[in-house]
Amino acid sequence: MHDLGLKPLIPTLHRLAECPVYDDRTDRLLFCNILDGELHAVDLKSGEEHIWRFPEIVASYGLCESGRFVVALKDSVILFDPTTGERTTLATVGADLPTVRLNDGKVGPDGAFWVGGINNAPDKAAIAVLYRIDAAGTVEVKVDGIKASNGLAWTADGRTMFHTDTRGVWIDRWTFDPETGAISDRTRIAQPDDAIGRPDGGATDVYGYYWSAGISAGKLNRWSAEGQLVESFEIPASISMPCFGGADGRTLFVTSNRDGRTAEELERYPLTGSVFVGRSFVAGVPAWRFRGA
Repeated sequence: MHDLGLKPLIPTLHRLAECPVYDDRTDRLLFCNILDGELHAVDLKSGEEHIWRFPEIVASYGLCESGRFVVALKDSVILFDPTTGERTTLATVGADLPTVRLNDGKVGPDGAFWVGGINNAPDKAAIAVLYRIDAAGTVEVKVDGIKASNGLAWTADGRTMFHTDTRGVWIDRWTFDPETGAISDRTRIAQPDDAIGRPDGGATDVYGYYWSAGISAGKLNRWSAEGQLVESFEIPASISMPCFGGADGRTLFVTSNRDGRTAEELERYPLTGSVFVGRSFVAGVPAWRFRGA
C-alpha cells in the first residue's frame, strides 16, 4: 500500500469543502466551501489564501481560458472575473425544481462546463440531471434520473468520462467525444457500498484509473476503468473530492465535509473539514479550461 502522506494544507475546518482544482498558471489550489458561498484560492508557495464570497451557495466551478472562472450557483451558472469581480450570468438551470440545486461540476475535454444536480427533498427522488453548458450559454440535458450527481472526471485522452450518483449508488463509465461532448456506451462499472464509501467527487490518473472519494467510509478508492477496486486508502475525514496538481501532476489534494457529521464522527475524525495535501505515486490528469468565454 502506498503512503499518500496527506496533511492539512491550511488549518481551517470548512463546513463543506469541495471541488479542488489546481491552477497551473498561478500555482494555486482552488476549492469551494459550498454552504458558505465561498471560492478559495491558496498560493502553494506562500500559503497566502484569497476568498471570494457569493450571496448563495457555490456548488462547483471551473477554470476558463480567459482567466475567468465558470461558477455554478444554486440554479445558475455564471462567469466570474477574479480580478474585477464582474459576474455575468451564462445560463439558468433547474430553477423549476425547488428541491434540486446544482452540485458537482467540471470543465470537460470539449471545453464545456458539465454540472449535475442533487435533490434535497426528503424522498431524495431521482429527478436531478447532468447538464452540459457551452460558452454561448446553450444548455443540454445529458443524463437524467439522478439523485445526487457527482464524480465527473475524464481520462487523459478525453475519450472516457466517469460519473457517479452518491445516493444511487453507482459509478458509470461513458465513451466521450472530446470534439462535440457527445456521450455513449453507458456502462455501470461499480455500485460501492458503505464499507468502501458511497462515491462522491472523483479524479483520474494518467493511467486511466478513477479515484473516487468514498464519503461514507473515509476512504479514497482507486478503480480500474472496468470497475475493479485496485487500492483503497484510509483518510481520517469524511472526504468529498480528490484532485491532482503541481509541476509533475503528483501533488494530491483532497477536500472533506464537516457538515452533517455526528459528534461521534467528529471525535473520531477531528480533521474533517480540512483540505488535505499529499503526494501521489502516479500523476493525475490536469484540469481542462472553459473555451470561448
